[in-house]
Amino acid sequence: MAVLAAVAALSLPLTACGKGDSVQSENGVTTLRYLGWADQVLLPELAENLGYFNGKVKLQWQGTTTSGPAEIQAAATGQVDYGGAFAGAVAKLISAGAPVTAVINYYGSDEKQFQGYYVRDDSPIHTAADLVGKKVGVNTLGGQNEADIHDALVKAGLSQDQVKSVQLIPLPPPNIEDAVRKGQVDVASLSGQFQQRALAVGGLRPVFTELDEFGGPIDGGPYVFRNDVIAKHPDAVRTFTTGVAKAIEWERDTPRDQVVAKMSQIIEARHRAGEDTSTLKYWLSVGIPAKYGVISDQDFTRWESWLRDTGAIHGKLDVSKFYTNKYNTLAAHS
Repeated sequence: MAVLAAVAALSLPLTACGKGDSVQSENGVTTLRYLGWADQVLLPELAENLGYFNGKVKLQWQGTTTSGPAEIQAAATGQVDYGGAFAGAVAKLISAGAPVTAVINYYGSDEKQFQGYYVRDDSPIHTAADLVGKKVGVNTLGGQNEADIHDALVKAGLSQDQVKSVQLIPLPPPNIEDAVRKGQVDVASLSGQFQQRALAVGGLRPVFTELDEFGGPIDGGPYVFRNDVIAKHPDAVRTFTTGVAKAIEWERDTPRDQVVAKMSQIIEARHRAGEDTSTLKYWLSVGIPAKYGVISDQDFTRWESWLRDTGAIHGKLDVSKFYTNKYNTLAAHS
């Protein structure tokens, strides 16, 4: 059970192997089960609302998550039909034998939207090397925050033991800012609307950001489908992927106030318990550099050092088995 071993390494809850309920198709409409995120509108949710699935795909919310690695585990084990995570976690799970394939990027960084690592203004932490032995609030273990910190410390010339001394504290994204302000963690990983809310309040400063680390924007992670779903429902996967590609460009091209208004409308209409639209006013950008979310080899090779140092891979990194753009009908126009 190599897949479950990889899941355990990512510190995720284990579930039984199996495909669970099969994808439902009726009267030409395919229903895809998924996990959502609190206080946020995901690209597939936006695509469905905008009519980009052409009535051929229907989304069925199965609950809320705070972890990309948990999402792709749920997809691999059949609890949901697709999920998204940072590309390094996807590579880790597929390398362990998980029967999933990435089809489109759904998040990343640009000059407006990026992952950053923030401390209080009075913190003694000023460089990545100062993170040794400190606590960092992150949304999950085994995700991009872990890889970012690993790579930043390695680039600073620190040993693997020093890298491992950094304590990653998983917290729901809406709560990470509060944890660093109260001193429960030394550093907060912040991005998107939660980052902008924190900066608007003031009193925090960045130690480093993705843009510092990589020298510019990057595509962060893709959506994956189980291979059996792709084989049995290729038209639905194509409709979903192309719809998400259209939603990416809608967010990129539509005036910001209209994007925020649409997201607020979607959240208010779905009536999920405890959701709040107040942070949406801080939304700035779709944050995906690649047009139409097209995936490239570099999206995975970027994380090779982290994958190798954590024992996820030992030989050559074979990115050809990680992804395909064939279901993104707009890829040729990227």
